[in-house]
Amino acid sequence: MEELVLQNLFNGDREAQIEAATELAKLNSKQKHKLAERGVMVPLISMLHSPDVEAIKAALFSLLSLAFGSERNKSMIVKSGALPVLLNLLRCESKALVELTIAALLILSSCKTNKLAIASSGAIQLMVEILNMNNVIISMQARLDAIAALHNLSTCDQIVPSLVSCGVIFSLLQIIQYSLEKPGQLVDKAIALLDDIIFSSKNALKEAAATHGAIRALVEIIEEGSMERKEHAVRILLLICQSCREIYRGLILKEGAMPGLLQLSVDGTWRAKTMARELLFLLREWSGSGYGSSNQQSRNRVIEQIMQEIDADEEKVVGTSTTALRLVEEMLAKLSGIP
Repeated sequence: MEELVLQNLFNGDREAQIEAATELAKLNSKQKHKLAERGVMVPLISMLHSPDVEAIKAALFSLLSLAFGSERNKSMIVKSGALPVLLNLLRCESKALVELTIAALLILSSCKTNKLAIASSGAIQLMVEILNMNNVIISMQARLDAIAALHNLSTCDQIVPSLVSCGVIFSLLQIIQYSLEKPGQLVDKAIALLDDIIFSSKNALKEAAATHGAIRALVEIIEEGSMERKEHAVRILLLICQSCREIYRGLILKEGAMPGLLQLSVDGTWRAKTMARELLFLLREWSGSGYGSSNQQSRNRVIEQIMQEIDADEEKVVGTSTTALRLVEEMLAKLSGIP
């Protein structure tokens, strides 16, 4: 079977090549490995240049099959010259081909040796543009695959500046800010990637902090998001506040972050609790500065009082959710009584 597949891919006509590519995808991993060693990637990549959509689909499926579960094959596909034609397919008008190509880039980008080649090929810019295509009917799975591929690339520190310069921060924030119109999984993936990039890049942090509506969106996630989203959102806000407390403490407080952070500090995951309390301490320093109107100063005094109670009873707060929640309820009740 391997011999026939190989012969038809190298020398067959259109129908024979499509059939051979289809049969290749059905072979076991040992057979695929043998074909890869004999250079089967070359005719498959040549098929990607065809004007025939069916031939391209068959070749893409076959390459996906070869790449799946084999780091060696992933690397060989890229070294065989697949990237330029894959980028051309990302620009084509066929939705099916674009989505298959994104899936291929997702698998190829999971290979460490491919990351720099993919990043330098121009693939990042094209995938970011695809994320921005709100008016184009691209499936949710394709968008998830694009974010996952970008996430794979972000694990290489050398690539993070390219991700930032290609506008990925704005794109991810757009997804997060308009989360009510997006399925939950897309927002989950977007905020996880945003968190990782901001943690790795000061430029990304500055851009996120300066983006209109970003701080408000993160505060809303802390109030209403899933626990996983809250953990990412509080870390991003903490990083923003730590980067320049004089600027961002006030902005975070003005978006009403305190109630959500207090709640998170007592009923979040251990990691979320730790970060929420650290951010609360930074915001508390601001609240004691005397800045703002008399009403604002009254709210600040209440915040300070409750934080002191939590500090004094820290052991109970960590260990007893009832005590902690009672303190939060007192905080919210007192704040609600101040105009």
